[in-house]
Amino acid sequence: MARLNIEGVSVNEILEWSVEYFDELVLIDEPIVLNIGSAEVLGQFAVSDENRLVVELAQIDGGGEGVLPTITKISKHIARIKKLPEIECIVHAINCAEPNLKLRAHLVKSGFEIKNVPGKGDAYYKILAVT
Repeated sequence: MARLNIEGVSVNEILEWSVEYFDELVLIDEPIVLNIGSAEVLGQFAVSDENRLVVELAQIDGGGEGVLPTITKISKHIARIKKLPEIECIVHAINCAEPNLKLRAHLVKSGFEIKNVPGKGDAYYKILAVT
């Protein structure tokens, strides 16, 4: 498997970041762009009032070499160190001009369902328990 970097930082290095670092750089509840391998990802990360990590992905361009597993691994790590029991996943891949059929198939296979998320619209949606 290829070694993935996010903005030039390895996944293992990111997993060593402090809680404060995640709070300052990632959990800002504003859109951020991540480069994961050859993919460019537009996402937003926050802690909800329901004590969940909310991971919202608006766009994934390119990639295919493990973007979603990488985001999942880092998200579970953040949830654990923040002592959050769940991750709320929202993936806006419903009304794309050029839909990625492989992504949609992967989401369905992974248990995502299309849901109207209040304030967000229709999206692939799933709650992950953090173990």
